Amino acid sequence: MATYFDGSNAVTASAVTGKFIPAIWSDEIVAAYKKNLVLANLVKKLNFKGKRGDTIYIPSPNRGAASAKAAATTVTIQAASTNSNIAVSINKHYEYSRLIEDIVETQALASLRQFYTDDAGYALAKQVDTDLIKLGRTFNSGTGARYSGGYIGGDGTTAYDYSTNNVSALTDAAIRRTIQRLDDQDVPMDNRFFLIPPSSRNTLMGLARYTEQAFVGEAGSSNTIRNGEIGNLYGMAVFTSTNADTPNAADDGSGAAKSARVCLMGHKDSMVLVEQQGIRAQTQYKHEWLGTLFTSDTLYGVSELRDYGAVALVVPA
Repeated sequence: MATYFDGSNAVTASAVTGKFIPAIWSDEIVAAYKKNLVLANLVKKLNFKGKRGDTIYIPSPNRGAASAKAAATTVTIQAASTNSNIAVSINKHYEYSRLIEDIVETQALASLRQFYTDDAGYALAKQVDTDLIKLGRTFNSGTGARYSGGYIGGDGTTAYDYSTNNVSALTDAAIRRTIQRLDDQDVPMDNRFFLIPPSSRNTLMGLARYTEQAFVGEAGSSNTIRNGEIGNLYGMAVFTSTNADTPNAADDGSGAAKSARVCLMGHKDSMVLVEQQGIRAQTQYKHEWLGTLFTSDTLYGVSELRDYGAVALVVPA
């Protein structure tokens, strides 16, 4: 005699609510977040997830020196130097929330959720990148928002002056001079990056030598992995971002922003991103609102690691 399925083992909506359904939101947000990251993919990243505390200390030891070994003599014992630590405060907690009322959930197209997850991923990724990009203000002993440690894009030698806003378009001479600055500080050749605003990309596209294969190189599979990459220049990956910084005195309470943008050339170890809580998504039904609260958030900290590891070039907007 045949045994008919009575439905007792069926997977019901109540069995998966709060377990599997929110995972759709989480997966889509993480994908959107990773897709929109630029600088965060280029610098040192430390995973502090699941650990307690609000500060992480990164050792910063001093380099030693090689000593000549003479025959029949002992080795040279180097004196212990005072090593320091770099404290990274995990003090940045950002969130993105939407309340989706039942009527909207009922009548809206399924693409509504896709929009919110993409938008949340973009907003949080932009915030993380912004905090990293603004570290460019502190390199080369720079202070505040005025890029006092930066140079103009026209020659890479003249110091940027916020009061006169003496910006000039990016040139090959400035790029080579900035590369030399990194070379002079023994910054490794590999893992260097060059982040530029759209205005500087426009400048490069107008220079014949930067459209030649020998300089730009073929667009490879890495372009689909690292967002914003437009080519390779002197062995250095070049990225363009609309999120490139602006010398903004308003950030230190002394006035309005200047009409300028900032290129940042540096090395992976010039700065660090410490993630204590990666991107997550949560949903909760709010009975009093007859709607679902959707929230995505992240907790992290950023810090400069090597003051000589990056150089800012200020160019016209």
